Amino acid sequence: MDAIDLKILALLQTDATLSIAQIGERVGLSQTPCWKRIQRLEADGVIDRRVAVLDPVKLGLGLTVFVSIETSDHSREWLERFAATVSGMPEVLEFYRMAGDVDYMLRVVVADMQAYDAFYKRLIAVLPLKNVTSRFAMEKVKSTTALPLPTAPFIQPLAANGK
Repeated sequence: MDAIDLKILALLQTDATLSIAQIGERVGLSQTPCWKRIQRLEADGVIDRRVAVLDPVKLGLGLTVFVSIETSDHSREWLERFAATVSGMPEVLEFYRMAGDVDYMLRVVVADMQAYDAFYKRLIAVLPLKNVTSRFAMEKVKSTTALPLPTAPFIQPLAANGK
């Protein structure tokens, strides 16, 4: 990955609807080399997917809840069952296994407190949990999907074939 790849990624993180011609113009490439780089970044898994970022409030999903979960069972079977169940809950946008004083952290988006209560009841019915703590966001101060891209000294060299 070189500086041009990073410029392409920065542009796509900001606006994935840009045409290949627009991206190429901004990074100093013609369309074909630009398209080949994007295809390689996709094939290598650097570009995971291209999506539209929706406004949850405009969709009636105005309540964001951060849910900390502690469990007494740390077996692989328990985790597999818990992970499969929680991953299948559409309200859960992010799901992490943690180090520290909690075992799992969820970011949940729902319409309101009543919807969260219904989610919570489904969550605690899945498997025995030691503790569930819910923290309700009052205001979204910052939200981005753009990753902080590395700068030149940290760029991995291109493969030997130049791709």
